[in-house]
Amino acid sequence: MKKILIAVASLLVGSGFALAEVKLPAIFTDHMVLQRNRPVNVWGWDKPGQDVTVQFAGQSVVTKAAADGKWMAKLQPLETSAVSRQLKVDGSSSVVIQDVLVGEVWLCSGQSNMEWTVTSADDPDLETLTAKYPLIRHVTVPKVGIQEPQNDFVGKWDICTPETIGQFSAVGYFYGRTLHQALGVPIGLIDNAWGGSAAEAWVPRNVLAADPDFKSYLDDWSAREKNLEANTEAWLKALEKWREAGAQGRAPQSPVEQMKGNARPGNLYNGCLHPIIGYTLQGAIWYQGESNASRAYNYRKLFPLMISQWRKEWAQGDFPFFWVQLADYKDEQPQPMDSAWAELQEAQTMTLKLPNTGQAVINDLGEAHDIHPKDKQNVAKRLARHALSKVYGVKIVAESPRYLSHAVQGAKIVVSVQHPGGGLDTFDVREPKGFAIAGADQKFVWAQAKIIAPDKVEVWSSSVPQPVAVRYAWADNPVCNMQNTEGLPLTPFRTDDWNTTTKPVPPATATTAAR
Repeated sequence: MKKILIAVASLLVGSGFALAEVKLPAIFTDHMVLQRNRPVNVWGWDKPGQDVTVQFAGQSVVTKAAADGKWMAKLQPLETSAVSRQLKVDGSSSVVIQDVLVGEVWLCSGQSNMEWTVTSADDPDLETLTAKYPLIRHVTVPKVGIQEPQNDFVGKWDICTPETIGQFSAVGYFYGRTLHQALGVPIGLIDNAWGGSAAEAWVPRNVLAADPDFKSYLDDWSAREKNLEANTEAWLKALEKWREAGAQGRAPQSPVEQMKGNARPGNLYNGCLHPIIGYTLQGAIWYQGESNASRAYNYRKLFPLMISQWRKEWAQGDFPFFWVQLADYKDEQPQPMDSAWAELQEAQTMTLKLPNTGQAVINDLGEAHDIHPKDKQNVAKRLARHALSKVYGVKIVAESPRYLSHAVQGAKIVVSVQHPGGGLDTFDVREPKGFAIAGADQKFVWAQAKIIAPDKVEVWSSSVPQPVAVRYAWADNPVCNMQNTEGLPLTPFRTDDWNTTTKPVPPATATTAAR
């Protein structure tokens, strides 16, 4: 019955509300935070043609509901304010939103490592006990996977207290707390993450369909949709066999549930993102990629496409977008070898070509046995460095050292990095670890290395007298220790483009290989 009521409410929103009363979406509720220093969008629904007045902080803006009932008002840029004030909307009826602050608003999105809660992070007892920040506010967008764009969600803003913070995004909260402590302004955090979600689900389906590189993924889902009835019958049989065998392990997933899930293209854009698009914010932080590792090559295009699409629809220009690179995970590899995980990390690094972006490198914070590292505090601090430096003008080192160039010098290769901070350094032991080197035969071996300048490291191996390529931290779970003196890890890199294991094989090549 609850699901039916929610569905009916959604239909009412989409139709502009037949009832003669003004309505606001759940992103506008008591305790909300409005973005400072930018024009602020306020919207909702009323009967078509109805005049609507929005009042806040001495401003009064009059607008009119369109034919579909939706209205939009734009407040002039607001100054920072920690004073509790009312936002009033008058139309066919009146709505008063209480305890509204003005500060910095950030969207926190991605998959499970962004969704991972404060109670699941390191020191949950201490973090919960000390979560007494009345100027930090947070709202969670519920998980709705659907092919039709939704206009609203069920939720509300909460004040950060020990009672409310436990189930909020750990990375989001620790990020917001760092900004609040550094800037002294109210912080609004929008938790919009879904564990296990594929990046394709966060992009409009028609946008994916316009690019042939995503055809195979869309074709797979189109086949599932077309064969839903047959697949459901097969699932019922598989489920029965699973039960007869003692119901060991995970039950087969229902094809119907897959249709509402977090991997179907466009599902999360429609159900989770669309309801909040237009809410004025400062920027976004993102932690996702694990579910796309097997498609890492396509992520080179998909990830920047997603960011660009979000920016386009928000119509706030190239707003700041900072993300977390995948952490080290799974077993350590005794010999240098290819890694889809490293290829996904590479695709993330390549996305830094977009303006106003930043990447938190965390290949020193992962856990081999757990895809969800519990140290979310340091993850958030590295994201916050980007915001403090690039958005708020704080003089602080934000970038991890990153490959710039290399030069072969006899039997050695000298690698130069950009963003060395206070200079290259090592952690734990003095000898640099994590480098592999190869000759023209493309066979990598572990290499020795030496820091020879603040931004240069020399790499060699006695078994490769004529080296041509170097890799660093190129593994699922690399043994590596390079960083800058500020403690930010050297970004994984390779100087070659060999053996890209996740690059799709063209159909003709696949047919030829099969003969």
